[in-house]
Amino acid sequence: MRSLHGGESPWWIDVAPASALVLRCPSSRITAEQIATNAAALTVAERHGLPAPRLLAASLDGPAPRTLETVVAGTSTWPAACSAELLRAAGAALARVHAVALDPLPRLPLRPRPIAVDDFAADRRAGRMPATPLLLRADAVVRVLPAPGGPAVFVHGDVWPGNTIVVGSAVRALIDWKTAGAGSPGVDLGELRKQVAILYDDDAPRLVLEGWERADGTRAADVPYWDAVAALNTPTALYSPHATSRRDAFLQAAIAQL
Repeated sequence: MRSLHGGESPWWIDVAPASALVLRCPSSRITAEQIATNAAALTVAERHGLPAPRLLAASLDGPAPRTLETVVAGTSTWPAACSAELLRAAGAALARVHAVALDPLPRLPLRPRPIAVDDFAADRRAGRMPATPLLLRADAVVRVLPAPGGPAVFVHGDVWPGNTIVVGSAVRALIDWKTAGAGSPGVDLGELRKQVAILYDDDAPRLVLEGWERADGTRAADVPYWDAVAALNTPTALYSPHATSRRDAFLQAAIAQL
């Protein structure tokens, strides 16, 4: 048994030489509510045959909820030079999730932004976090716009390469559904486009969008709006100056289209 995150949940459990499970329970960064959300999301994913682990057991009552889920073979580490095929495949995997219509539920609530448990834009407005002129200007632009309409669909809520399982240029599964819920497809699309814009070149977000639109058979709506929402829901300074600069360039491109 070994930790998958800094000595705490989730836990990888080897149960046989070629068989393993993942145990999830509350930790310093995962709440009991998020454990329940992950379980509810995996139930929806299995019902619709989506690319995700399968929930094997859950005990959600009491102060220490826990779940067991399958392990999907592959890696969550994307290559340093990402192929167009993998970027399109990631977009297509999201389209499969978004094909599921879903009204908000107690354990799968409405998600107005990715990683909705955080609201870094509100933190900057309230002075709880430093700000920059770009972030403040972009936030002001987005706040005066009406939130896009449209039917709610199933959303993962925290899509980045580390929450995917890939084999070659194929996406085998999306993992870690603890902030899943109902919302616009743009919640996930904007987040993944932002993530690959930071990690790769300027063409990467276009390829994610292309994969989504090919799989869905429609044009994605309100892309600049959701790109801006995703970029704004990040700390003011990211993990490196380069990452911060790439985030800012992505945000500038989005608000230039609003």
